Amino acid sequence: MKANMNLTDRVIRIIAVIIIAALYFTNQISGTLALILGIVAGIFLLTSLISFCPLYRLLGISTNNKIKK
Repeated sequence: MKANMNLTDRVIRIIAVIIIAALYFTNQISGTLALILGIVAGIFLLTSLISFCPLYRLLGISTNNKIKK
């Protein structure tokens, strides 16, 4: 499992997680929407922490700027 996400991509995902959490804890979202966004936030957080996105791999995308030799 090689990293396929750069720092900018990871930071954007973490900001999205913070926004979703803030909306949930201030009761701006609830019910099914809160559940769906919570799952998305969990996936974003996990992929940000491990620097790997399985969907990127399936689509052949890499935002990682490291030069491969």
